[in-house]
Amino acid sequence: MIKFKINPLTQKKIKRFRTIKRGYYSFLLLSLILGLSLFGELMVNSRALIVSYNGKLYFPTYGAIITGKTFGLEYGYETNYRELRDKFKSSSSSDWLVMPIVPWNPYENDLKEGAFPPLPPDSSVGHFLGTDTTGRDILARLFYGFRIAILFSFLLVAVNYSVGISIGSAMGYIGGKFDLFFQRLIEIWSNVPFLYIIIIISSIITPSFFSLIFIMLMFGWMFMTWQLRTSTYKEKAREYVLAAKSLGASDARIIFKHIIPNTISVIVTFVPFSVASGIAALTSLDYLGFGLPAPTPSWGELLKQGTANLNAPWIVSSVVVSMILVLMMITFIGEAVREAFDPKKYTTYE
Repeated sequence: MIKFKINPLTQKKIKRFRTIKRGYYSFLLLSLILGLSLFGELMVNSRALIVSYNGKLYFPTYGAIITGKTFGLEYGYETNYRELRDKFKSSSSSDWLVMPIVPWNPYENDLKEGAFPPLPPDSSVGHFLGTDTTGRDILARLFYGFRIAILFSFLLVAVNYSVGISIGSAMGYIGGKFDLFFQRLIEIWSNVPFLYIIIIISSIITPSFFSLIFIMLMFGWMFMTWQLRTSTYKEKAREYVLAAKSLGASDARIIFKHIIPNTISVIVTFVPFSVASGIAALTSLDYLGFGLPAPTPSWGELLKQGTANLNAPWIVSSVVVSMILVLMMITFIGEAVREAFDPKKYTTYE
């Protein structure tokens, strides 16, 4: 059985983080929301969770499409489970089903005769935050939009940091012409207007989740590169690096096994703010129309609808409040992490 032992210094940092209540509780709440979003189909979905029909149980949520004829309806396409629920309630049979809390998916249009969307909140039909300009449930689009935005941001941070840490540590460790080359490259590349590149690429191809990741990676790796370059320059002059060299350790081993683990405090303190930046960047691109293609659930697209339809305040208010709460929690977490991992609090002088 493998046992993981946490370094006593790391334990102190975690303990310090837990004492910063604002950041710690924000971390717990955001983790809960993220965990729920990963299984969002169990709470926000037009498919039933469980259907009991003629003594047989069905679980449509994550399974294949079940046609209406399976449940005695007249059509052969996917079952409308809200109608099926009403049918079960009006009949005297023992059949039943359980729907999610929000019985709508983010792509489904709810158009009512004599009423034009957007429609205000109506809990009787499950539109707790109303509908947008095409009749889609706002809460469903907010929920799935959050999942896409947070996963996009996490993946973006992972690839940006992987490239930035690798190049930055190599710049600081190798130095010389290698360092000068990448310095000049970064100085030139950082002056390229990012938004114009997005506009040009979006006019040629339809952006996708991974193509946007790649485009933003082209510009996002430079920040962490500078940070790791500075930290590596400082760390490579320490005694443990000299000891590793004298023992015959390779440069790659020294960088990835010794220097980077000792600069982890620099890396960790920037992660929450980078996540917030990624969410804001995707929302901004979607708002401008250069982000993910329709009908992908998006906070930016909802914000665009809300600002264009101020007579439907439930649209803009829902997305603005959601963004404020999520970004505020991430900021609180970032402040707490920065405070907990402050190297000045745990410095050992020789």
